[in-house]
Amino acid sequence: MPRVYFKNRLSGTAYYRALLAVCAVSVLCGADWRQFRGNSTDGVAIDERLPTAWSEDDGPIAWKTSLVGRGSSGPIVIGDRVFVTASSGYDQDRLHAICFDARTGETHWHRQFWATGRTSCHPKISVATPTPASDGQRIFALYSSNDLACLDLDGNLLWYRGLGHDYPNASNSLGMASSPVVVGETLVVQVESDAEAFAAGIDVHTGVSRWQMERPRASNWTSAVTWKGESGEENLVLLQSSAGMSAVQPLTGEVVWSYRDGAATIPSSVVAGSMIYVPSHGLTALRPIAASESPEITWRENRLGPGTATPLVYEDRVYIVNNSSVLVCGNTQTGKVEWRLRLKGPFSSTPVAAGGHLYLCNEDGLCQIVRVGEQQGTLVASGELGETIIATPAVADGALYLRSDASLWKIAE
Repeated sequence: MPRVYFKNRLSGTAYYRALLAVCAVSVLCGADWRQFRGNSTDGVAIDERLPTAWSEDDGPIAWKTSLVGRGSSGPIVIGDRVFVTASSGYDQDRLHAICFDARTGETHWHRQFWATGRTSCHPKISVATPTPASDGQRIFALYSSNDLACLDLDGNLLWYRGLGHDYPNASNSLGMASSPVVVGETLVVQVESDAEAFAAGIDVHTGVSRWQMERPRASNWTSAVTWKGESGEENLVLLQSSAGMSAVQPLTGEVVWSYRDGAATIPSSVVAGSMIYVPSHGLTALRPIAASESPEITWRENRLGPGTATPLVYEDRVYIVNNSSVLVCGNTQTGKVEWRLRLKGPFSSTPVAAGGHLYLCNEDGLCQIVRVGEQQGTLVASGELGETIIATPAVADGALYLRSDASLWKIAE
């Protein structure tokens, strides 16, 4: 049996505080950014308007707050709260989950845990590399040490799992980076390395695995994405690896279909409507077919191969940032390259889209805003933050949230 530590009761005061928090979230959920690349795992903020100008003197910075330790995980936003993870200590074995007020940047709460798994990782990243996820009521914080903590919105620990107890050799010296994804009442995690590899669907209420499957034994830093199909009703989780992609039922772990022609192990796939754009042979557009064991390949384009950052689909165009720091725009229907724009790189952070613009932050902390939707993309603004940016931004309620090891920013008018 997996080791799961959890509390199944709250005091009367804690219960009512949790209930009020859930009610608040239900009102504000339209402004949430609940996991890596947002609620739909596509990096697109619907009906959001972000700043499109940047002053070298003060910039559109609403607030900036200091962070503890290190962290390359992206922030998430639930209602009027922003959540980040971090790691500290000589071995980065002290794990942190922190909640901030989205209006002021003040700290609401700060929880700490000891890592139970391996904490070795590449100097560029940290043990706090996977972006946390939320179902609107709980925060799921996953770390490179394969520790998984579930907290309520007030920071109360609900359950805790050391996933390394299931597969103790599922780790590597460079660190783990796959972010969890929530689908209904299931949290899906990927823990894949050369020695051991698995994926699991975990009950959000109890922390107990609904299912667990072995995965290809190869280091993999991609994150799962969700796919609803043409009907928009069937939720599947897409697991990417060096072997290709598997579409999995989140409640049962049943594999519905597979794509077996290989895929990248750093940039993840992106879904737009019924189409799936996979970093495979450059970029491959897949259309799953009902009652078929494999999806249809619509097109392939080598010139759309992404670097580290995950592709983005926005307003019928697919955008990638390649290893030369060139932003490339392609037609989603044909794969035809329509334009290119050289930016200042390098990039590890995945871009996000809102209000007809792409927001791209490079590793040097330079944020570049590109206007799209025309015959050629145009760089309209850029701003220096002065700190290394690895994490992917969050977008909520007209604001862009960015984090470095040392700081968390809210960029807003």
